[in-house]
Amino acid sequence: MPRALRHAPLGCLLTLLLAAPARAEIDLGSLDVFAQDSPTSPVPKGLVLGGAVIAGNARYQGQDDTALAVPGFVYFGEQFMFLGDRARYYFHKDDSFAAYAYGRMRFGNLDPDDAPELAGMEERKWELEGGVGASLITPYALLSTRLSTDVTGRSNGQELLLWADFPIIRDKLLIMPGMGMMIRSNKMANYYFGGVSGSEATTLRPEWDTGTTFSPMAALITSYRFSPHWIGMFAANYELYDNDVENSPIVQHQGELYAGFGIGYIW
Repeated sequence: MPRALRHAPLGCLLTLLLAAPARAEIDLGSLDVFAQDSPTSPVPKGLVLGGAVIAGNARYQGQDDTALAVPGFVYFGEQFMFLGDRARYYFHKDDSFAAYAYGRMRFGNLDPDDAPELAGMEERKWELEGGVGASLITPYALLSTRLSTDVTGRSNGQELLLWADFPIIRDKLLIMPGMGMMIRSNKMANYYFGGVSGSEATTLRPEWDTGTTFSPMAALITSYRFSPHWIGMFAANYELYDNDVENSPIVQHQGELYAGFGIGYIW
């Protein structure tokens, strides 16, 4: 296995610290198939405790951008991985291919009490999602796909992620750009990404149907192993909204950017 890919998972080690509170949509968890139980590995197996400082764009009109400090932890085992708001169980894993079952708690992201601009909207609540995914390991990139669906009946929507990571290793430092596409069904996109139903529409807020959406995404992850017990990382994720999300009367940006810095202690 190429050295760069063998050590690639360090980027996702603290990604949880961004993903849960910031509600970022990107998922780099497939990199954990390369976790190593070594005092010099950028992402060791086992439990890592830490915290992060995070900043990002608010999705809806009237909401303030995010800026907060949060604690968190991640766990990488032989077959099970926990990333705070999501988890994976691998039913197959070898040097070139991995397949897994997937679960995620997607947090609600619209409360009509947040801002006058959202008054009269239905609250977008949490939902539990389940699905499957797979990763193809090549000498130069990690190619991943994941399909998930709402299992709680909240949105009744689905989501498909297509992703490629390109890790570069220089001793204890990782610089890892990645890019991909997030495809969401009309029910998922309307519930969490700007849909306005007839009952929510007003003279200033027209009814809006996002339809199925296609959103390009890009990320940059850097991570450094300070010592056998300490690791630090910086991450930035950007999603360029589908036009039907960007033009929604309740969405305030053309995309969503999150960035943060985290420190973790390897237990």
